[in-house]
Amino acid sequence: MIDIIISSYREPKATLRAVKSFLRQKIKEEFKIIVVDPFSETEEFLEKNLNSRNVEFFLDPGEGKSYALNLLFQEHGSSNTNDIFILTDGDVYVSDNVLEEILKKFKDPKIGCVTGKPVSINPKNTKYGYWSNLFFEGIHRARSELSKQGKFFECSGYLFAIRKGVLFDFPLGACEDAIISHLFWKKGYKIAYAEKAEVYVKNPSNWEDWTNQKIRNIKGHENLNRLISGAPRTKSFFNEIRWGAFFALFYPKNLKEFFWNIEAYFARLYIYFKAFSEINSNKIYADGWRVKETPTTRTLD
Repeated sequence: MIDIIISSYREPKATLRAVKSFLRQKIKEEFKIIVVDPFSETEEFLEKNLNSRNVEFFLDPGEGKSYALNLLFQEHGSSNTNDIFILTDGDVYVSDNVLEEILKKFKDPKIGCVTGKPVSINPKNTKYGYWSNLFFEGIHRARSELSKQGKFFECSGYLFAIRKGVLFDFPLGACEDAIISHLFWKKGYKIAYAEKAEVYVKNPSNWEDWTNQKIRNIKGHENLNRLISGAPRTKSFFNEIRWGAFFALFYPKNLKEFFWNIEAYFARLYIYFKAFSEINSNKIYADGWRVKETPTTRTLD
C-alpha cells in the first residue's frame, strides 16, 4: 500500500492541483492520498471539487508539521517494509511519472528513502528566479554525485518517500526531511535519488520571503546536531562552498546573471550569519507549520 501525505496550509486551490497531479499517475499498485491541513476549509473545498475514493482529509492539530506526520505514521503505519509513505506539500505539484520512478528505486531492498528532484517554476529572467534555478541545479548535481557513490545525502522535503515498518515516529525539532534521512541511514538503509521524478516549486520572489524561508531551513538542519550526535551532513555552510561555489562561477550566461551571482554569494553569507546568530541567542528552530508566511511562494491561493 502506498500512502501519499500532502501537507498543506490553507491553500485549497494549490492543494487541489497537488492532489490531481497524483491522481493522474498510472501505476498498478494501490495508493491513497491523505491531505493534512489545520484548516477545515481545505477539506470542504476538496470535497466540492473532487470525486475520488482515493483521497482522505486529516485535520492537522496545529502543533507543527512533524507532529502531524508522526500521528499519520502511527495511524497508517505498517510492519510491511514494501509499503510506502510518500511525503510532499500542498503548494507544489509533481510530474506524471513520479510514482513510477520512485517505485523503481524501491525495488532494491537496501533503499529506505527516495527523494525526487525539485524544479523551480520561477522564471530565470528575474534575480530571485535566477537564484532558485541556480541553487536547485547545485543541489541536483550534489545529490546525483552522492547517489552514484552510495554516500549519504538528505532528501528534499518537497518530495520524498520512505519504507513503512522502519520508523513509526521521529524526534521533533528539526526539518523532517533531514532527520528522517538520518534515521534511515543509521538503521543501515541507503538513500536513492529519482531525478526523473520532478516536483515543481514556486520559490520566494522578494527579499523578506527569501530570507525567512532560508533562515528557517538552515536552523532546522543545524538543529540536527542537538538531536543526533555525529550525524553526517549535506546541507551545511561548508558543503555549500564545497559543492556549489565553483559550479556557480560557470552558471551565468550573461553579465546580468553574473552580477546576480555575486549578490547570491553575499546573500547566502548573510542568511547563514543570521541563522547562526539566532541559534546562539537561543532562538532555536521551532516546528510551527508556516510560523512566518512567505506569500510569494503561493501559486494559486
